[in-house]
Amino acid sequence: MRLVATTSVEEGTLLGKAIYNDQGQILLNVGVRLERNILKRLEEFRIDYIYIKDPDTDDIIVKNAIPDEMRINAIMTIGETFKQVQLDSKISQTFVLEKSARKFKKLIVALLDELKSSKDLLNLLSDVFLHDHYIFSHSLNVTLYSLAIGIEMKLSPKELEQLGLGAILHDVGKMKVPEEILSKPGKLTAEEFQIIKAHAEDGFQMLRNIPTVPLIVAHCAYQHHERLNGAGYPRGLKEAEIHLFGKILGVADVFDAVTSNRVYRPAMLPHEGLEILYSGAGSLFDPKIVDAFRRAVAIYPIGLTVTLSDGRKGVVAQQNPGLSERPVVRILEESGQRVEPYNLDLKSNLSQMIVSCDTIIQYEYATNY
Repeated sequence: MRLVATTSVEEGTLLGKAIYNDQGQILLNVGVRLERNILKRLEEFRIDYIYIKDPDTDDIIVKNAIPDEMRINAIMTIGETFKQVQLDSKISQTFVLEKSARKFKKLIVALLDELKSSKDLLNLLSDVFLHDHYIFSHSLNVTLYSLAIGIEMKLSPKELEQLGLGAILHDVGKMKVPEEILSKPGKLTAEEFQIIKAHAEDGFQMLRNIPTVPLIVAHCAYQHHERLNGAGYPRGLKEAEIHLFGKILGVADVFDAVTSNRVYRPAMLPHEGLEILYSGAGSLFDPKIVDAFRRAVAIYPIGLTVTLSDGRKGVVAQQNPGLSERPVVRILEESGQRVEPYNLDLKSNLSQMIVSCDTIIQYEYATNY
């Protein structure tokens, strides 16, 4: 199957991977013929990329980052917790967060088991869900990215569990931010931005005195917007003043933000998000953490159309763990001409590298079923 921009899909194309809602209900199943009304609805729901069926790549398997049931349960648990925090008094908030922390700790152990047992690079683009609340899915994604970084950096089991809990709860302070500001499609005013920025300290204050939550977890909420050069908020911390977890969360948070569908802009592809991280490495982000992230995450998702340095074009067919920039590519075109598909492993073909990506499907090459 291929990963393509929803706007480039022609009517009659078959869906290659099911699309779910937050409750785990299948909205569109594999093999559904994508008519104009369906494509329009996908665009309205800000689903920028989908997987489609394609004869040349139908044997290419795209695995979910985590099992659907685990993702759904995680998002529902996060959602229930955050909604209760939003509605309840300070005393009730403490009770809710203390109770939820126990659930989250069990969830993190399960996520760690899943990530450690997987031989694949982390690819959250493979999980196509329609989300009613960005913050809930964002909290889970940041947790997965943070844990993937932590595993790559060989953190201890205790550190990974604390990092995971801090990641899940890093945005809990946003429950104090009015929804109209969180979902505003245009540019925030200076006053609105100050309200948004307060979520870091609000989250810290919510979490700091909860018995079941280690203090470092509260600091994850406090520090995930701090930057190495002091340009972050709320305290303008620099370098060693920022805890390792705060630095990891900063990388994971920014990457998921720019590669997610938002009301005010389309999602970037993973390699574009990585370019943002590398452009800030050393000034905003810790270079060692950015590099660990690169090794752990699928920068070129399976199914993505790519062009190699010699002009050959193909589709990413398989990941090489630890070498996210050198996957196996299913070659479909040479010198502008269609060829019999074959696989080229960039891990062993060092003279070649990916120079560009494309999500616009070329229908002269996509034969009908």
